[in-house]
Amino acid sequence: MKRDFRTWILLLIFGLPVFLILFILAIYVGNCGFSTDCSQANLPQKIHTPIPTLISATMPAPEQASISVGAAKCTVSAWTILSTWVNTGYPEQEPFEFIDLNGATCLGTYSDVEIVFQEANLWYPGALACVTCHHSDLATASAQMDLSSYAGIVAGSRRTSPDAKGNDILGGGVWDQSKINDMLFISKKMPFGRLEGAVPENGPTLFVGSPKSPS
Repeated sequence: MKRDFRTWILLLIFGLPVFLILFILAIYVGNCGFSTDCSQANLPQKIHTPIPTLISATMPAPEQASISVGAAKCTVSAWTILSTWVNTGYPEQEPFEFIDLNGATCLGTYSDVEIVFQEANLWYPGALACVTCHHSDLATASAQMDLSSYAGIVAGSRRTSPDAKGNDILGGGVWDQSKINDMLFISKKMPFGRLEGAVPENGPTLFVGSPKSPS
């Protein structure tokens, strides 16, 4: 038994190095042959990915685009733009003058006024636009009043049909007597859902109109 164990130990000691040498030789000869520089190697052919020749650019260099700056806007409160518009006879096409927060004389139009009624999140974050409730469908519009168009505003509230004239909300051209002034700035019932102190005294600040050119 001792002789057999010693025999296996000797075979393991001397046989393992011989096995490793033969294994390494087999790998080398199998890939490089019997040459020392692998010139006899039987390796797969190299496949190169073709790279197309780049064509020189012939297009002209792009010109730098000019940036047109729009006309300067005036900074004004909603109260100022609305009150001036009403007191000047609430024109639809003709411009009207107003004084902005910087004391400059500016020109505005109805398109500047309608922003107050049609812009959401204007009076406070999350505020609905006035036209959300006061729209052209009088059957479902609050107070049967349409603030989505000039004709609808002039037609007033509590209208029985699209062709009917309702209650004057512009005070006959006198801002202090207008329903809009009462609801937005005096009783402060609108916009719907406004909290105490959520809206500045003169309403939101707008960037509308344009400075009047000196004559």
